[in-house]
Amino acid sequence: MFLSDMLNKKLNLPKPSEALPGRDRPIPTASKHFVSNRPLKGPYPEGLETAMFGLGCFWGAERLFWQVDGVWVTAAGYAGGVTPNPTYQETCTGLTGHAEVVLVVYDPKIVSYAELLKLFWESHDPTQGMRQGNDVGTTYRSAIYTFNDAQHQAALASRDAYEASLRGAGRGKITTEIAPAPEFYFAEEDHQQYLAKNPYGYCGLQGTGVSCAIPAAVAPFFYAPDASNLLWRRLGAPRFSNRSKFHVNFVSGRARLARSGRKTLLPDAECLPENRAGMRCIMDK
Repeated sequence: MFLSDMLNKKLNLPKPSEALPGRDRPIPTASKHFVSNRPLKGPYPEGLETAMFGLGCFWGAERLFWQVDGVWVTAAGYAGGVTPNPTYQETCTGLTGHAEVVLVVYDPKIVSYAELLKLFWESHDPTQGMRQGNDVGTTYRSAIYTFNDAQHQAALASRDAYEASLRGAGRGKITTEIAPAPEFYFAEEDHQQYLAKNPYGYCGLQGTGVSCAIPAAVAPFFYAPDASNLLWRRLGAPRFSNRSKFHVNFVSGRARLARSGRKTLLPDAECLPENRAGMRCIMDK
């Protein structure tokens, strides 16, 4: 009965009345990223964006993202539960409700949110519910916590697309939690960039082997760093600022201009990526 009760606590999220009380003050953590030496808690440079993912043990998950070109800094932590400022030991009991997650601060001019989503889906098994491989419990659940509506819609669209691919491969239904980002609690210093400090440490990450095709509606945004990177073959083509942002549909090859929160389709536009920081757009005559 005792073992059964303990297992139930690990597989079921606690009610607020059952959760551990936690504490008012944040637990101590590192001041700088062990790999990049950048400030873990910020301030972060202007123009960067934030994402948050849970895909099992955060040791391997954090390493996965800090290696991505365009990711400025990462941090291991806890989110999605009830207990304020939890410790690692408390979270492992299943009585905080938190998942182990990775905070990802990235430069959207270099890596897109869609690319981060693709990495997320392909690097773990999102069909396993309250576990990830041999790591069992609510702590290890799959989760995407979003910071704005665009991220939320992109996460939902990518989930639906990947679920179709998984179904075709004989896999089950995706159980990933997708919700607005709750408060993020930084994990203790020992857990920050753990596998950089302990290169032979445990990493339970294992994908399904099924490729994730990001829907065209979630295709990456590319920035044109200056007007010289836009080559127009039609007189009277619209002029855009140096921070013009284009959304490319890689299926149709067309581009949409995103400006002032509104997207305008540019008909007959062929946009070819020159690099991840910019692209060349040529208007047909």
